[in-house]
Amino acid sequence: MPHIRANGLDVHYTTEGAGPPLILLHGATSTAVEDWAAQRPYFRQAFKLYLVDARGHGGTRWDVDDGWNRDMLVDDLEALADALGLATFHAGGFSMGAMTVLMFATRHPERLRTAIVAGIDVMREPRTKVARRLMDPDRIEREEPAWAAALERRHGPTQGPGAWKKLLRAITADVATQPLMSPEELRNARLPILLAYGDRDVFVPADHAVALHRQLPDSRLLIVPNSGHVVTVSQPQLFNDAAAAFWRQTEAAAKARAEHRQPPDRGAAGEGAVVLDPRLTAESGSAVP
Repeated sequence: MPHIRANGLDVHYTTEGAGPPLILLHGATSTAVEDWAAQRPYFRQAFKLYLVDARGHGGTRWDVDDGWNRDMLVDDLEALADALGLATFHAGGFSMGAMTVLMFATRHPERLRTAIVAGIDVMREPRTKVARRLMDPDRIEREEPAWAAALERRHGPTQGPGAWKKLLRAITADVATQPLMSPEELRNARLPILLAYGDRDVFVPADHAVALHRQLPDSRLLIVPNSGHVVTVSQPQLFNDAAAAFWRQTEAAAKARAEHRQPPDRGAAGEGAVVLDPRLTAESGSAVP
């Protein structure tokens, strides 16, 4: 699989499909090809996918003893897009990757055509408490040996034996200390954004998702029923249908943004936000535009 030099890293990524560029970022401890496995067959029918391993994950080698924080991941995304020659692109992120996409949207909104942000919060709790409990390497080895083995298989060949333990501790520490985004910063994300959450997400309560939705100038909110944190896996068809509906609804705006033109007027800031009906009956039928 290819690597590209960006921000001092040899970034590992996978490409699939053809069409407008769509960069997909994964959650903590995972890889993009795994987190987006249920979306890849559909999304690559309409987009050229770039499935990217974050630093310290999968095939992107990084020793977290040399530092780890959210800002590094945002800078990595910018450098990756530059290295790939992508002036503008679509982006999608789950959990940790969603934080990267959301932060990038507040800092570089002109570079994104649209964004999908799934399973992330801008509040400190309950994310910190849940991360400390679930991502404790000692607990994982003691109570979930199968997951420990999977983490070693996923990260060990490139990062080194046992590197996943340091990675989890570094990520948990960053979640507990990273500066929180302000309402002013969130208002900078003036682009079409789909927010997607499971109704049983232990990291992000539904009311937190609604609060974030209200602070973004042009967002849509999907609360997926009977779903935990990994909404892309627990309800893949519903998530895929929501993404398809979102991309159809924002096609004109995305094209204008790609051409650096003024997107079609959606009214005053905040007035364009809508809540997607999770049944999506009128918009379903295909996972891609």
